[in-house]
Amino acid sequence: MLRVFLNTRQLLGRWLRRENGALTVEALLIFPLFVYTVSLTYTFYDGFRQSTANLKAAYTVSDLISREKDGINDTYVSSMHLLMQRMVNNESEMRMRLSFIRYKEDEDRLVVDWSTSCGFAETWTNVNIEALRDRLPPLSDLEPLIIVETVNNYEWTIKPPWMNTDYRFENFIFTRPRIADQISADNLSEQGCTA
Repeated sequence: MLRVFLNTRQLLGRWLRRENGALTVEALLIFPLFVYTVSLTYTFYDGFRQSTANLKAAYTVSDLISREKDGINDTYVSSMHLLMQRMVNNESEMRMRLSFIRYKEDEDRLVVDWSTSCGFAETWTNVNIEALRDRLPPLSDLEPLIIVETVNNYEWTIKPPWMNTDYRFENFIFTRPRIADQISADNLSEQGCTA
């Protein structure tokens, strides 16, 4: 038994040390692996680029709203949605939900001043806002907070075989207003995107 093992080991060792071969055969073996590696590298790079663009766009919208003094309306929300789409620069659907909330310490609850969305099925209300409590920072009494939520489906450039579903980039950004404690939204509808 030991002799068979030693003979097999010697044969395998000689085969591994051989330096002759056919370049065509080696190229045929390696080329598909090379193409697959380059394709996946580009695909994952593009995915991370897309994720970063989504996050930057969400922070930009949040920052613009936090500096607003004149209030917002449906046209303003539509322009923010368009800005996000142009910053992200892809063909998939971009959904956005904007909300302005406060925390009431004496009642230990969150209160929605206004909420609007572009593409989401519903907006936040005083009834369903408590679902966000665990995702928010600690708030003091009557402290305002702007919430920007975005969802964008990633469309694979080259879809790997093991990825059987598409990927969604979801961002949840909260920002305190920078200039005023109240951002008015007098004529804002629940579906703020008019276009």
